[in-house]
Amino acid sequence: MHTPRSPRPVRLLAATLLAAALALAGCSADDTGASSDSKAGPAKGAQRQGAADSGTGGGSTAPGSTPKLTTNAIIRTASLTVQVKDVSRALDEARATVENAGGFVGDESTTRDMEGNERTRLVLRVPTEKYDQVLTALQGAGKLVERTAKAEDVTDQVVDVESRIRSQRASVARVRELMDRATKLSDVVALEGELSSREADLEALLARQASLKDRTSLATITLSLSETPVEKAAEENRPGFLDALAGGWHVFVTLLRWIALAIGAALPFLVLAAAVVLLWTRVVRPRLPRRPDPVSAAPALGPLPVARTAPEHENRGEQD
Repeated sequence: MHTPRSPRPVRLLAATLLAAALALAGCSADDTGASSDSKAGPAKGAQRQGAADSGTGGGSTAPGSTPKLTTNAIIRTASLTVQVKDVSRALDEARATVENAGGFVGDESTTRDMEGNERTRLVLRVPTEKYDQVLTALQGAGKLVERTAKAEDVTDQVVDVESRIRSQRASVARVRELMDRATKLSDVVALEGELSSREADLEALLARQASLKDRTSLATITLSLSETPVEKAAEENRPGFLDALAGGWHVFVTLLRWIALAIGAALPFLVLAAAVVLLWTRVVRPRLPRRPDPVSAAPALGPLPVARTAPEHENRGEQD
């Protein structure tokens, strides 16, 4: 008698084969994922690094460090009035101080008063970084009478001029490219006019930039040196009675001078007019024909009778 075979070994074999297949599939998936992660790892790492850098300001500034600021463009000017014992000596010392600092004397004027005291005015240009040092040295040359200082921030103007210069240069370059491509004479003429206008604007901007650079890189100090006190000089300049008298005399003399000049200018015309009148009265008028005198007509019949008035009593009698 044939007995049927049990299905348990078959099931066990199928389960074993399924487990082996799943194990192989898991291993292949792990290998594939690992290889893909190894390939995409640098890109993802770079992305993460970039995100980290952007979150920390690009990674250029370390934590706790101060960012670099733009230097402001400042125009510095000052005015000093100093009383000294010897103006010539103080002038030489001021020149030496400025030249040692890398500056120069821009303008100089010297005068003397009635008593022979010397006064000098200097316009000095010194580098901005040596401005405070030179100012301190100059005011220490004698007795400081007056001091004024001013600082003007022109950073916005400098930035604006630089931006406009870049734009204007690009505009000039575009016009030149159009001129190179132009084929018609009318187009070339129009483009040349436009190019000249834009180049003139560019030159004006460059001149303004140079002026701002000169005024910001070199400070201006106006120095006045005097041997006499300023208060005394001011009192000497006040007018007095003698000054008023001298001024009146000067005005009087000036008026007489102008009157003499006016008479001198009119004298030729007066002489000519006198000569014409003399010629008329002495030469021309005597030769003119004289008119006969008018004869008065006498009455032919003599005088007319005058009516006589009747007496008053006769008039009454006639009435009665």
